[in-house]
Amino acid sequence: MDVRRAIETAVNQPIADIAPLSGGCVGQVYRVRLDDGETLVAKVDDSANPVLDVEAFMLRYLADHSNLPVPMVHYGSKRLLLMAFLPGGSRFSSKAQEHAADLLAALHNISAPAFGLERDTLIGGLHQPNAQSLSWLDFFTERRLLYMAGEGVRAGRLPQAMLERLEKFCGRLDDWLAEPERPSLLHGDVWTTNVLTVGDQITGFIDPAVYYGHPEIELAFTTLFGTFGEPFFGRYNEIRPIAPGFFEERRDIYNLYPLLVHVRLFGGSYVGSVDHTLRRFGF
Repeated sequence: MDVRRAIETAVNQPIADIAPLSGGCVGQVYRVRLDDGETLVAKVDDSANPVLDVEAFMLRYLADHSNLPVPMVHYGSKRLLLMAFLPGGSRFSSKAQEHAADLLAALHNISAPAFGLERDTLIGGLHQPNAQSLSWLDFFTERRLLYMAGEGVRAGRLPQAMLERLEKFCGRLDDWLAEPERPSLLHGDVWTTNVLTVGDQITGFIDPAVYYGHPEIELAFTTLFGTFGEPFFGRYNEIRPIAPGFFEERRDIYNLYPLLVHVRLFGGSYVGSVDHTLRRFGF
């Protein structure tokens, strides 16, 4: 693809400057300054199966259904995504963590009749099935844990024996997990570099993996790589109280899903992390 020409055609004006940016699991990322002075972020996917239209859908979904700050989509096709440039880095002061808690608590207050979504989405560039279900435990078991573990086995990165252990564990999930009162809208991939901040203010959430689920899976994910800490959880708990047992047990169970995503993407030490969690719960 002639990136410059594709962008200029999409926005119907010349580019003054274009430079590569780091980040993004799907395609190449560029910072683009248009002739009128506006700055955009461009993602380009030249793979055999481009999927940037799915990311465009997810960002628009969050913009249309919530007040979560996300980049406005200017153009979205399978091979090209143009978004507003959001300033900021990914270092979080205590006040910024509290602001993030306010934003995510408000997001989690948004509900729907069923778990899942009207269409499948992506997480880390991987397919994320969202066929809707009235049961969170069924959805989490089938569309999250067993689906992604199966993908790990097919990619040769997860041993078949570990999938079988996971299947046995899933048969006992209701020993530790319960159905939430209602589905909550989730960003789906809240880890450090997907959250931007300037000073004490969150400026944006990027690279979503949207669906309706249990908010605890979102909270768990923020702890997996140390994105947020006590200031975030203290504030979130004031707004939406977290039931006892989350930090002691349920957090590790919910983090099996992002761990399995990382197994599928990278293999290696993440397999050991899945093994450790299964052993901890007796499997």
